[in-house]
Amino acid sequence: MTGVAAPATAFASQAALVAEEPAPVDMGPAEETVNTAPPAEPEEAGLETPTEPDPIETGKPPADTESGDYCGATQRVYIPTSKGGTYHEGVGPTNSNYNGTSRVVRSTFTSEVTGEVGVSVTAGLAPSIDVMIAKLEAKYEVNLSAKLTAKLGNTVSVDTPSKRSTSAKYGVYRLKNTGTSYSVYSNCTSSAKKTVTSYSPLKVGWYLWES
Repeated sequence: MTGVAAPATAFASQAALVAEEPAPVDMGPAEETVNTAPPAEPEEAGLETPTEPDPIETGKPPADTESGDYCGATQRVYIPTSKGGTYHEGVGPTNSNYNGTSRVVRSTFTSEVTGEVGVSVTAGLAPSIDVMIAKLEAKYEVNLSAKLTAKLGNTVSVDTPSKRSTSAKYGVYRLKNTGTSYSVYSNCTSSAKKTVTSYSPLKVGWYLWES
């Protein structure tokens, strides 16, 4: 028997507030990994979709500046400092199937919408998103994207035990990271260092849980 999933609850907004730091989700294959609880919402209060930084200033400082030093074009710096967990951002509704029989059945879920999930970052990132992603990829040996699309029609199947419910969310897994960012100006002075928290798309996939 195959249970066809029906919409349950809409996915939580990207800016949802949580009381405590959520636990990262299991990154195993969706077909093999069935969790015991819904995906934890990332702590994204104050995060935003980043914009490109202002053009880099390349000229020498004015003659009447306190420092006559010249350090070249403005350098925008980002240094990853702490790798966090991986969090699932749902696209579309949560689907669920209850097995009321006395034996194991196969539940099949199909994504119902197409949606895009991008980078979120706190204010203070000095360089571009592409620069930040390149730094993260080099440090942690992962492949990240500025945005990924979860598409309509993707299907996953999983066994549902007797008298149990299986729920499924389709979306994008994102890597959390904390880093330090600042600018070094042409007159050799630096801006204040800021701690930047980011969530960067890692891969598209399902999150499954049983209750």
